[in-house]
Amino acid sequence: MMKSMRNIVDALKPAMLMVVVQIANSWVNVMYKLAVNDGMSMRVIVAYRYVFATAFIAPLAFFLERKTRPKMTWTVLFQALLCGLFGGVLPQNLNLEALTLTSVTFTTAVANLIPVVTFILSISFGLEKLNLRAAAGRAKIIGTIIGIGGAMILTFVKGVEVNVLSFHVNLFNHKNGHVVHPQGSSRGMFILGAFSSFASIVSYAMWLIIQAKMSQRYPSPYSSTALMSLMGALLSVSFAFILERDLSQWRLGWNVRLITVAYAGIIVSGVMVAAISWCVRTRGPLYVSVFSPLMLVVVAFAGSTILDEKLYIGSIIGSLLIVSGLYIVLWGKSKEMTKNQSVSSPKKPNESASTVEIIVKTPKEECPR
Repeated sequence: MMKSMRNIVDALKPAMLMVVVQIANSWVNVMYKLAVNDGMSMRVIVAYRYVFATAFIAPLAFFLERKTRPKMTWTVLFQALLCGLFGGVLPQNLNLEALTLTSVTFTTAVANLIPVVTFILSISFGLEKLNLRAAAGRAKIIGTIIGIGGAMILTFVKGVEVNVLSFHVNLFNHKNGHVVHPQGSSRGMFILGAFSSFASIVSYAMWLIIQAKMSQRYPSPYSSTALMSLMGALLSVSFAFILERDLSQWRLGWNVRLITVAYAGIIVSGVMVAAISWCVRTRGPLYVSVFSPLMLVVVAFAGSTILDEKLYIGSIIGSLLIVSGLYIVLWGKSKEMTKNQSVSSPKKPNESASTVEIIVKTPKEECPR
């Protein structure tokens, strides 16, 4: 009985862990929104995030992979620099810019386009092959088109407002009873925020391609994450110091600013990255990708109930199309991987037709002396 229960828990462990990962990742956008509304600079948030992440993950990488870590080369250092740029500084700053101009629900919904954009870039760089004669190839194309269409609807179509459950908790600053947003919410600002969000996921998709190349040369997940965090910290701190001359922006008190950067750095860029690495190693990257739409559900609920964000029918339809396109692409990719594995696996010999030759050697007689 105890053994069967243990087997069930072991089987459900990756799924439960990925649910926790998606919930943790969804709340970082909510906290970003709160920190920005509190007056904290977006660039300083990104800088502190990678400083905290480096301080957390570097000791883990040093002790856990000190015996298995490959030799460091200049090529690996350059790839880590590119990872810190395309996977850290650029997408995080662009994502925070999009958050100030749009909403956490919108930016999270657009983030579901990452597999689609990665697929398009992979074809451009020759890392993916497209076979339109096969059902898997057609599914990837159809899913990509549906996902892009959903993103366009999410950006340009509002429709009627959808009233959902609200706790009437307004965590933003108030002025004359109204919410004070850091930026204007005009149509032009929203379009600019949408482009910032799309640019963020393109940069993130570029990082996934570079990370795949780096993993071949440096197959140590904790050490590569520490290198990326270190490069991201150096780049983001330099970028923030150039543009943010006000030293008061760098002060962290016991407030939402400290909680946000500590949570984003230690929990999201530290603990959750380690959890994702374990799930990828045990279940594969496709299994991990399937859980990404869960973050959209959590953020949409938090945005409408806690942050007092408005939810429109266009956002719901666009989000559903993005998620549908994502799963169609993943289905096509899984069918393609299954076919490749079946073709590459060697066939077992027919045991009934095989013959075994037995050779018996007799010892040579000793020659008389």
